[in-house]
Amino acid sequence: MGVVFFKTKLSDIAKYQFLRFDCRFTSKLNDIFNQKNVYRIGQLFETGRGVVMDKEYISENEGHYPVYSSQTLNDGVFGEIDTYMFDGEFITWTTDGYAGRVFYRNGKFNCTNVCGIAKIKQQFENLFELKFLAFYLNSVTKYYVSIASGNPKLMNNVFEEIKIPHINIDIQRKTLSQIQPIETEIINLKNSKQKPLDIVNQVFGEVFGFDWEIYKDFGKGMTAGTQQCNPKEKSMYKVPFSHIAKSSIFRVSSRFHNPKVQFLENTLFSKGCIKLKNVIKEKTHRGSSPDYDLNGDIPVVKTAHLKNGYLDISQEEFVNNSFYDKSIRSQIFENDVLIASTGKVSLGKIDMVETDQNLVVDGHISIIRVDFEKYNPIFLTYFLRSILGTFQIERDFTGATNQIELYTSEIESFDIPNFSLNQQTEIVAKIKTQIDAQNLVDVQIEEKQQQINTIIENAIKVE
Repeated sequence: MGVVFFKTKLSDIAKYQFLRFDCRFTSKLNDIFNQKNVYRIGQLFETGRGVVMDKEYISENEGHYPVYSSQTLNDGVFGEIDTYMFDGEFITWTTDGYAGRVFYRNGKFNCTNVCGIAKIKQQFENLFELKFLAFYLNSVTKYYVSIASGNPKLMNNVFEEIKIPHINIDIQRKTLSQIQPIETEIINLKNSKQKPLDIVNQVFGEVFGFDWEIYKDFGKGMTAGTQQCNPKEKSMYKVPFSHIAKSSIFRVSSRFHNPKVQFLENTLFSKGCIKLKNVIKEKTHRGSSPDYDLNGDIPVVKTAHLKNGYLDISQEEFVNNSFYDKSIRSQIFENDVLIASTGKVSLGKIDMVETDQNLVVDGHISIIRVDFEKYNPIFLTYFLRSILGTFQIERDFTGATNQIELYTSEIESFDIPNFSLNQQTEIVAKIKTQIDAQNLVDVQIEEKQQQINTIIENAIKVE
């Protein structure tokens, strides 16, 4: 994108609920705001927040109402949903990576309290095709998302002020007929995709000779790597006293000694292992609390920036050069492996630094600095994301509820495959080839979504 120049009036800026000067916001929305027939979301819809259903409600409705959350997102074009609770047509995600995205279905919804809900008021039902509104909102709502402390958010009061132009109903229907074949193509592309975690586990399953789908039956736990697993079921088993001696500290927990963990441990040892501490250049350590500086230019990487697939470099919180120079323990470098080490669900997110940009991390992230002559940091990253790494993270964290920790001493004691560098490189190449192919599908999906946005914009211009 090249340099863009545009003019805007102070009177136009005053129309917004918050001060925005960027061209991304102003140039896209000015034409809409200047139309005579413009509605606000709060005027058209009954809005609110999702609620967490209690067990009694679920029981009364025969268990057909599972809780819907970011971890169970079924991502079609707009994440079409098969769960039921609210008599409405829209969900607008208000936090995290989905902030500003609109999800649509002709039916009802069941959502946790991270969602914005909208049900159109009866007097406006004949003015709009609901699916047209879903496409329109999905194209503009992102411009209202704010970022604070690394977390994108769409505030309720801002959401209710989003403006919707009046579009002739026949134009809406014609527009939907143009979009429909593109929507079908997007759905087919998304259905053809493999999840990166599936690819990682499939390759390690081939290497170690186990069914890669075993990771789904490991059971959803407290850490990031288990969130795509199936829910846990109650189980009972016996543990001989000799097994307790396997733990470096006195442990009788089910997390450490259950049969699934023991199976994965035996599978890992079948190929030979070494301790992670034997392949690092220096002691594994955490970052430190940053001295934030609004005028600084060195980004702070926090837990929210670890996406368990790529590192999202912070663009909103910075430190200055003075802090960077004196806080050596916070500095991270290209090929460092980062592990989120605190907090339920976030703990265990793993990413590798792939830039030589000056960066620092806060005290919730552990830094593994691999000795390249002994081990491949990309291989280590994939291994720790696989079920053979995940079970060790899930096994070794300490604490309860949201106050869970993974200490650097436990990380250094992780067992990792004692493979040659050539073996590691071959496995990395196999995984990367398949993941890169999935990334090409993402590019195709993005291109088609842009086609839809263009069709929506053209419909507004015609009106």
